[in-house]
Amino acid sequence: MIVWFTGQPGSGKTTLARLLKREMQRGPYAEMEDKVVNIDGDGLREVFQNYDYTKWGRNLNIETASRVASWLHANDFFVIVSLISPYRKHRDALKKSLPFGEVLEIYLHTDKIRGREEYHVKDYEPPTKHFLAFDTGDTTPDQCIYILLDHINFQRDRN
Repeated sequence: MIVWFTGQPGSGKTTLARLLKREMQRGPYAEMEDKVVNIDGDGLREVFQNYDYTKWGRNLNIETASRVASWLHANDFFVIVSLISPYRKHRDALKKSLPFGEVLEIYLHTDKIRGREEYHVKDYEPPTKHFLAFDTGDTTPDQCIYILLDHINFQRDRN
């Protein structure tokens, strides 16, 4: 499964991705400990030396994340992506490329400013179908993870 966190800077993508990874590496998921990977947007930019925040640079970063996530998924990893990924076409393309339910898109949004407003993406396109949304200004990280784990368990039970 690929869990893809998307949203504006400061919405909680990295925080929730780290919490989810921790949860997936213990308790009933402990057998997955070595098979859980988090691809974070800032880390990905550092690895591939892509510090271009133009539309072209953002597209390249999203496409790179999608390819890496797909490859890891094909090799039986549980993949968590935390990336602004402002353009819907990339997120939808990834969802269409895998069986339904293999990509769980999580849209995080908040009206609270958390110190990264200078990175706000004006042309961000929120998801329109097949996604889970959290207002991280009104929902605690633990509440988000609890709900998210329910969705993951449901998808795992279906397969």
